[in-house]
Parts: sequence; structure tokens; C-alpha cells
Amino acid sequence: MALPNHEGKKVPSVTFPVRVGNEWKSVSTDDLFKNKTVVVFSLPGAFTPTCSSTHLPRYNELAPTFKASGVDDILCVSVNDTFVMNEWAKDQECANITLVPDGNGAFTEGMGLLVDKSAIGFGKRSWRYSMLVRDGVVEKMFIEPEKEGDPFEVSDADTMLNYLNPEAKKPEQVVVFTKPGCPFCSEAKDLLKSKGYEYIEIPLDHRNRGKVLGAVSGKMTAPQIFVNGKLVGGLDELKASSL
Repeated sequence: MALPNHEGKKVPSVTFPVRVGNEWKSVSTDDLFKNKTVVVFSLPGAFTPTCSSTHLPRYNELAPTFKASGVDDILCVSVNDTFVMNEWAKDQECANITLVPDGNGAFTEGMGLLVDKSAIGFGKRSWRYSMLVRDGVVEKMFIEPEKEGDPFEVSDADTMLNYLNPEAKKPEQVVVFTKPGCPFCSEAKDLLKSKGYEYIEIPLDHRNRGKVLGAVSGKMTAPQIFVNGKLVGGLDELKASSL
């Protein structure tokens, strides 16, 4: 039997017990969805490989673009208790995401997407999916195909953003390899900032700089700048580029 699609229907009415600091708090689906435009992605479990390496981080990375496209909040739902979800939040880059602990599986069961993963020791968990919800009503769902294992083909952040706003400009992924005390590195970072780019800096010391830079860029000098997986080069190349 095909997994149910809830487009055009209201989300289940559920209250989630959430641990905030040292106190319990009850969060209802009205709190999460009423009078809001919300993107939801649901996954099999906190700390699991695909969920931690790709699914959650990419939604977090694209969150500002979702917000600029009219989304009020992005929710990550998993059939885990609040303590597990809180620890996962600390472990992940997810400041832009609200993690929702569906510990009893009530929300996921109401969506008809609670599945048996006892074969791998998980018990009942959520099938992987995403959805766009406006004022508590599901507008669009992307449900992973029913295949063996844990398919991850359509519930990703890019697919949802392309549906919501195909013209949205996604943030560039910029990495700068630097060395301590390098004036060219400082100038390159200042130039990137002036152009409005956020970047990740990877400082390299004398023990590993040559091998790392040689391996990733074919060059031995710092800085070396990569944008969206492509080598721009050093400071002179950055100045000459169209970035």
C-alpha cells in the first residue's frame, strides 16, 4: 500500500513534551503551525548518518533563503525523545531549525508515516519526507519512494526550495584556506566580506599546509579560495574573478 499523501489536509493535532533547560514545556501543533508558513522535514532518527551529514545541515544552510521566500519556520521532526533531540541540536549546525521531538510517534502516526524499522533495532520511526504547511494545512509533500533501506531523493532542502521559489538565490559555499599571520589571507577575507560572502576559514599551520594545499588546489601558497566546490585561487585570482 502506498504511503499516504496529506496534501490539502490539516496536520494532526498533537502536543509535544519538550525539555527547555531544566523544565518541561508543552508545545502544540497550533503553536507550531497556526497562522504561519512552515517547512517540515521528518527523518528516521537523530545522530543517524544521512540525517546528520546532509538532511539537517542543508536545511539549516538554506534557512535564510527560505525565510526570504516567505517561510516563518523550519521544523525537523523525528521519533526521538526531547533529550536526544536536544543533544543532537548541540552536536549539529542547526541554529536556524526548530527540532521537534515526536517521542511517542503521535504526529508521525497521524501523518500515516510511522513505519516499522525493528529490523535495525529502531522500532517505530518516521518515513523520510518533507512538506510545506500553510496555517496548518499541507500544501505540498515530498515523500521518499518505498524502497529498501533509507532512500533520500526528494525530501531534501533544495527540492523544497525549488518548489517554493524556483528563482531563489542560494547562498554560495565559500571556503578559505589560510595560514597564520598571512596579510594576503586577511586581504582576501576582507574582500569576500565586502562582497557580501560568508565563508568558512580553515587555518593551516606549517606542519600540514603544503600537503593540504597541494592536494586540494595544486598550489602551495595561501590563501586558496573555493566557491561551490570550485577553485578560485589566491588573492590575485579572487580580485580578477567575477565574484
